[in-house]
Amino acid sequence: MKKIVHTEKAPQALGPYNQAIIETRSGLVFTSGQIGIDPKTGELAGSDPVAQAHQVLNNLKEVLAAAGCSFENVIKSTIYLKNISDFAAVNSVYVEYFIRDFPVRSTVEVAGLPKDALLEIEMIAAL
Repeated sequence: MKKIVHTEKAPQALGPYNQAIIETRSGLVFTSGQIGIDPKTGELAGSDPVAQAHQVLNNLKEVLAAAGCSFENVIKSTIYLKNISDFAAVNSVYVEYFIRDFPVRSTVEVAGLPKDALLEIEMIAAL
């Protein structure tokens, strides 16, 4: 059983996928990866990892809210970086959104991301 999550406060999907899905039996929320697209303009929110990380996390905040939860409910996140040297810069933003009881996390470098974004983050949360 699944429930589709959608909000106009986050960028629309760039392909055939949903912003998030709630698996109703377990109460788990699975978000699609978000890149730093400003939902008002449809463009990346800056050309540096800090600006894009803020936008990514703001987008995820809205998607999680539409699912009925927040960053406090996140149990797992995965960060995809175009350049692993951006790890410290992204971490400096990440700790502004996750203050305590951090979720488990993986961070990997990838060859490329949609719209030539510098990072993408996906999350799993528990309602």
